[in-house]
Amino acid sequence: VQLVESGGGMVQAGGSLRLSCGVSGRTFSSYAMGWFRQFPGKDREFVGAISWNGARTQYADFVKGRFTLSRDDAKGTVYLQMNSLNTADTAVYYCAARASTGGFYFPGDYEYDYWGQGTQVNVSS
Repeated sequence: VQLVESGGGMVQAGGSLRLSCGVSGRTFSSYAMGWFRQFPGKDREFVGAISWNGARTQYADFVKGRFTLSRDDAKGTVYLQMNSLNTADTAVYYCAARASTGGFYFPGDYEYDYWGQGTQVNVSS
């Protein structure tokens, strides 16, 4: 299974970005997907997760309604729409996959089997 993130970049505070994570190699529709972010010198931090069928999502408290997860099984892609970005959101963002058609809320990075390479998000004031 290969995961490739895209969509990162630089944005001003208050702006928006949409991150994409393309998944190839196995049956995408049987995977629960998660997003994490990592600050320099810190462990990866849970951002959100979406179930294998897209019916359920869960977000970290700091998201506060600003981010939205979705997935397009036909394209093998999961999206993280990020709105109202602030400088504290500056980080490398990673997507991760875990085979699961049951539970989907896996907030620990050790709970995922596959990872993308990460995409940098920079929010300027």
